[in-house]
Amino acid sequence: MTFTVKNVDWEKDKHRLKALREHVFVLEWRVPQASEFDEHDSSACHVLIVDANNDPIATGRLTTKGELGRIAVKRSYRTLHVYRVLFKALLKAAKQNNLPIIKVVCNLESVSYHKSLGFIPDGQVFMDAGVPRQRLKCPAERFPLPDVTQLH
Repeated sequence: MTFTVKNVDWEKDKHRLKALREHVFVLEWRVPQASEFDEHDSSACHVLIVDANNDPIATGRLTTKGELGRIAVKRSYRTLHVYRVLFKALLKAAKQNNLPIIKVVCNLESVSYHKSLGFIPDGQVFMDAGVPRQRLKCPAERFPLPDVTQLH
């Protein structure tokens, strides 16, 4: 299967981004809809991965403060490969926007994976929509600039 990675504009593509995030976060994970969309969406860089039919399968965003988040991947595409490609596309956006520090907020199960990439905890564990989460940060220079326009 071939996928394509796109940098998309919130205003132009928000119907596709919202539909995917609502499906994953609101319907599957039962995150309150009011918690899912915020004021950062309009100014963030958004990445969208689409399949061969141009149907969205994954998305994520990078805020102007360097925070990666709102990672939503359709259940049937939740593979380490898809997550890595999405993460690399977001890192590429961070470098293109000259953000020196990359930040993530993740579930506790993902902390060790992010630490293996070079992230370090930034503050205490906190609750977000009933889920324990951890903020982490890492210098953007730690990551090489990838080419992620096509995936197989």
